[in-house]
Amino acid sequence: MVNIGLNKVQLSDLDELWAISYGPKADLKWMAYDGPYFENPVLDRETFLKGWGEKIVNQPNYRLIICDKQMIGLVTAYWEDAPLNQWLEVGMVIYNADLWGNGIESLVLKLWLKEMFDEYPQLPHLSFTTWSGNIGMQKVGEHAGMLKEGVIRKVRYWQGEYYDSVKYGILREEMGD
Repeated sequence: MVNIGLNKVQLSDLDELWAISYGPKADLKWMAYDGPYFENPVLDRETFLKGWGEKIVNQPNYRLIICDKQMIGLVTAYWEDAPLNQWLEVGMVIYNADLWGNGIESLVLKLWLKEMFDEYPQLPHLSFTTWSGNIGMQKVGEHAGMLKEGVIRKVRYWQGEYYDSVKYGILREEMGD
């Protein structure tokens, strides 16, 4: 059994996080599934550290995924309806494709959903959005007990093809132990 933890991002974690996400240890295959239609760039170290990396340090809605004492990814949460802050969307990425498809993702998502429900006791619902080109993330949501709540057909355009946007959600009372 693997040991999974979710740790707040510390300033001292940023070099390793950059190395596994964009740097010399990076398996950039994750970018082909994490909203590739946005065409986000591969960030150099300085841009990452001074930009996005700096913004996630010690923030409650960002955590490092630790598997058997190794940093392997990141979970996120953001307010879909800011500034009302009543609809929280979650996300996750495991940077090394060799770790995909072995159940780690569902364990991480279940843990993150529980932590977000604990962090925000007023919320009855959590969700995430993926796209029809990311079959793996859809399976992760289902294995974590989430329901497919919506499909917006053919709105994600990538490499000359339209894909669906797919929304998964779970209610607090649907969370198993």
